[in-house]
Amino acid sequence: MSDFQEMPDDWTRALAVVAHPDDMEFGAAGAVASWTAAGKSVTYLVASRGEAGIDSMAPEKAAEVREAEQRAGAALVGAAAVEFLDHPDGRIEYSAELRREFATAIRRHRPELVLGFCHHDHTSTGRWNSPDHRNTGRALLDAVGDAANRWVFPEDGPGPWQGVRYVAVSNSPRPTHAVDITDHVDRAVASLEAHASYLAAMRPPVTDVRAPLLGLAQATGARFGGRPAIAFELIPR
Repeated sequence: MSDFQEMPDDWTRALAVVAHPDDMEFGAAGAVASWTAAGKSVTYLVASRGEAGIDSMAPEKAAEVREAEQRAGAALVGAAAVEFLDHPDGRIEYSAELRREFATAIRRHRPELVLGFCHHDHTSTGRWNSPDHRNTGRALLDAVGDAANRWVFPEDGPGPWQGVRYVAVSNSPRPTHAVDITDHVDRAVASLEAHASYLAAMRPPVTDVRAPLLGLAQATGARFGGRPAIAFELIPR
């Protein structure tokens, strides 16, 4: 098993596109904290509002709660903004429309780094991945190319953006690179703890996020010079 490479840092703007509130916190918030502390800008785009994620709460209320928790969690790691689309939680479909929305966001934000959540059939845990994650992740990978092509979705938003240099995927079963979060573990933990209602509704309820997050960071760090780290799959461009 080879060691992880350092994530590239020769960029200034990132756009993270995920399916649900909490996807960034479960996968990449520590890295976001590291990047924003270094002066980089990271914006979140969330495809759904997570309304199907709390069994004991009506979807309309859950959407309200989870949007607020996502905004709070993002603020704790210095994210520049959080934007939401209105795709139905649990029923996000891969489509030309989804690609168009993502491509338009890429053209508008003009990132050099695009972040996504695992698009593979299985996650880093070996479990079967959810259709929302698979469909969102795959549409995002395609949308990077769409955004660069002036003849694809030419009617939407600003002109084409060919400046995406890197695409990185969190929670991937095929990680290649990592980000040192030694100085940012507390912010990563606080960011996930901001999803208090969601964590309390899990079965069983999650009452401690520090131990598993730190354990994961240390396990990643064993392949990264002993430094607590977050791993990503860097997709060749």
